[in-house]
Amino acid sequence: MDLFLMGRELVQSELNEGLPEEWEGTSSLGFIEIGKQITCRRCGANQPQDRQSAPCNCGDHCFYCIRCLQMGKIKRCSLLYSLTEKNQFSPVKEPVLTWQGKLSVQQEIASNEIETTIKAAQTRLIWAVAGAGKTEMLFKGIELAIREGKRVCIASPRTDVCLELAPRLKSAFQDVEQLTLYGDMEESYRYTQLVIATTHQLMRFKEAFDVLIIDEIDAFPFDTDNGLQFAAQKAKKTKGALIYLSATPNKKMRQDIAQKKLTASILPARYHGYALPEPKAMWAGDWRNAIIKRQKKAVIYKEINRLIQAHRRFLVFVPNIELMIDFSVYLKEIFPHCSFTSVSSEDGQRKEKVESMRDETYQFMLTTTILERGVTFRDIDVLVIGAEDRTFTEAALIQIAGRAGRHKDFPTGEVLFLHYGQTKALKSAIRQIKKMNRLARERGLLINQ
Repeated sequence: MDLFLMGRELVQSELNEGLPEEWEGTSSLGFIEIGKQITCRRCGANQPQDRQSAPCNCGDHCFYCIRCLQMGKIKRCSLLYSLTEKNQFSPVKEPVLTWQGKLSVQQEIASNEIETTIKAAQTRLIWAVAGAGKTEMLFKGIELAIREGKRVCIASPRTDVCLELAPRLKSAFQDVEQLTLYGDMEESYRYTQLVIATTHQLMRFKEAFDVLIIDEIDAFPFDTDNGLQFAAQKAKKTKGALIYLSATPNKKMRQDIAQKKLTASILPARYHGYALPEPKAMWAGDWRNAIIKRQKKAVIYKEINRLIQAHRRFLVFVPNIELMIDFSVYLKEIFPHCSFTSVSSEDGQRKEKVESMRDETYQFMLTTTILERGVTFRDIDVLVIGAEDRTFTEAALIQIAGRAGRHKDFPTGEVLFLHYGQTKALKSAIRQIKKMNRLARERGLLINQ
């Protein structure tokens, strides 16, 4: 039980067995009340609309938090049990880091800065373009932390990203016990020195990690959810290091960097030294009507046919699931001999389909923004249908463009933003990508100068 609870904060129903009569942990009520402010201890929600009244056996006026309800109900009378993190790990045999790869010049610089941040228990943003090799530049810092007996967590808002990171980290640290935590996991929780987790799972930790690395900080829902940001701060030890990773930090973070309130490492080039594919904006007319009314001669169909005829493999991003399904049905009629599929957050076979696309079973794949980040395909072009739709934010479009040209053997790719009127987000995304390429050239980081 001690190891199960160490560094965690759980309600009674989450304990896998009863507490022993004598234990060294603490228990706290689910909400803390200071004056008129009532705050959920698990997610930090403190507004009246964050609570729902409910009858309860405690006999008092009781309520529960609706903000973190998906993690299980936490009531005013609930007890949260926790046990201080003691870093009780077995020594890891050498070499701790089993990865044999070589870092680029800019990766090496960032890697050294990450080590310095971990040693000093500070905070740092790694602002690296999609395909810069963020994961690999973390390895030396993680190795340092593991060797010093520190507990490390790499968290991401997206389950897909966690599932992609897990085997890469296992390969890099073959003898380090690791666990991947996410909502539908089948494996039971166990105490490990290295943890990969969705940011929601951080709500179950309290001052557990000496090093907390948060990947894709700009991704939904972490970027807009104060509860997840609260949970991240709670999961980190008071004197722990916090490292953010992002290809598209928000405006506030960029301002903090400019004002020297946030230390950052900026990596404008990809690990293979080729420029980022710069998107081309193309007028597509009323593309939505073209899907609904089956207008075979519309630009969107012509562009897809062009790529099919050129034997290119590609991703087609569509603003929402309903349109994607409708689009897919008609594409099957137009291109009956072409192998393709569609995938979304509601698809139970999402993981298998992505693997099949990676294995080159399909020529192309329709997708929502679920594949905007965290996935890599060997040789791919990208089409965005309705790039002006509000679903496609600046960050989303930059990430989507970053799917092309990631592989060292196929460092180029076409990115096409098909639109019915250019938006500020669309223009800003293209401008930001060009700016990073310009910075990479100024620093002499590109092969194709």
